Amino acid sequence: MPAPEPTPPQSSLPAAAAHFGAHVLAEAAARACDIKAATGDSPGASALPAPPAIVVSAPPLPADAPTAVVPTVEVPTNVVATADVPTTVVPTGEVPTPIPGLERILRGPSGLGTAGLRLILREEPPTPSKPSAATAAEGTPIPGLYHHQVAEPDPVRVEEVSRRIKAWALDEVSLYPKDLEEQFDGFSVGRYMVGCHPDAPTVDHLMIATRLMVAENAVDDYYCEDHGGSPVGLGERLLLAHTALDPVYTTEEYQAPWAKSLHADAPRRAYRSAMSYFVQVASPSQSDRFRHDMARLHLGYLAEAAWAQLDHVPEVWEYLAMRQFNNFRPCPTITDTVGGYELPMDLHSQAAMQKVIALASNATTIVNDLYSYTKELDAPGRHLNLPVVIAEREGLSDRDAYLKSVEVHNDLMHAFETEAKALTADCPVPSLQRFLRGVAAWVDGNHNWHRTNTYRYSLPDFW
Repeated sequence: MPAPEPTPPQSSLPAAAAHFGAHVLAEAAARACDIKAATGDSPGASALPAPPAIVVSAPPLPADAPTAVVPTVEVPTNVVATADVPTTVVPTGEVPTPIPGLERILRGPSGLGTAGLRLILREEPPTPSKPSAATAAEGTPIPGLYHHQVAEPDPVRVEEVSRRIKAWALDEVSLYPKDLEEQFDGFSVGRYMVGCHPDAPTVDHLMIATRLMVAENAVDDYYCEDHGGSPVGLGERLLLAHTALDPVYTTEEYQAPWAKSLHADAPRRAYRSAMSYFVQVASPSQSDRFRHDMARLHLGYLAEAAWAQLDHVPEVWEYLAMRQFNNFRPCPTITDTVGGYELPMDLHSQAAMQKVIALASNATTIVNDLYSYTKELDAPGRHLNLPVVIAEREGLSDRDAYLKSVEVHNDLMHAFETEAKALTADCPVPSLQRFLRGVAAWVDGNHNWHRTNTYRYSLPDFW
């Protein structure tokens, strides 16, 4: 792989877009046009199964709800500002003229998930059913935590995604025994993914993200933590599981035993199945992006496992470095696949974009550290999270360490919003701006799910 050219002092994004020119972005747009509503064929892949599609429009906000500002040129319409957190108004200004020759492809009305950018028509909604029990009760946000309130996930979509994912987990991959059914239901993954992907054009697209989320959690639970996980031998287990995402190519004699191994345990079965659905809809570059992000995740798992084996508490900066790998990054970075379009690889790989993705992923992972704090304290053994590491390394009380962790999260969120705003100004390409809106929506949806999942999470008594 050739060494990258030095980055010029000024932002390289407009120049990059001009350099790659109309043929690159036009090719990406053409690729997006080929993505069916998760039921058509992609080149060289078999079609997705065709369960009954239930596709509805995103739920409207209350008429009197104020609109919060997120760090993008165009703000998701499902976001409203909290009363107890500061909000920075981002002036939209006038969007610069796109690259000559791309106007027809890149033109589109403003707003999250607009038809001009979706490139996939959203189906007419059926008559809504009554809200189901899948909608979680409202919880309490962490005092002082910077976040944006969002509209409740569409209950019809939540119900359908919840039904389909449970059938997949039980019937297709035999993911868990009967005695873990309550925990699976309590995870509320349908509500989670509907809330994180408000611009998904169909339920089938939402299922792409939902299967991957469940598979990733199965690997974490079975290999690392709750259900028999151990740091001992974790590297071998993760490597073999990763081959379900990134296939082995070897001689005929050894190809068959490898293929058979993908059915050996629940995590590998889940990875293999979820990835097979994903690659039918994703482009080759989107698929490779996901594999790379999953390798990052697995590397982070190994660092945390090493500390557990050594009974070592890392320095705070070391912990945060690990969390940049062991974090939610593989989830928001598939927002374009789930949304039915593609951010061109050349724009995704820009250093400024990578920084924005890292900041968003780091912030949203600290949200997990904070909301799962009491859950992990009640679990056997010592679980590393940011409050625990700060308390140990900086000699703070549990309360002060927790409150300092809230500040770390807030600093990361503000940095994410600042960098995203600058990136949208530097590169006025609609697919890039929509991608950043999708990442911001995922960050907000992730917080909302943690806040409202009272089955799993409760707050410490620090206020």
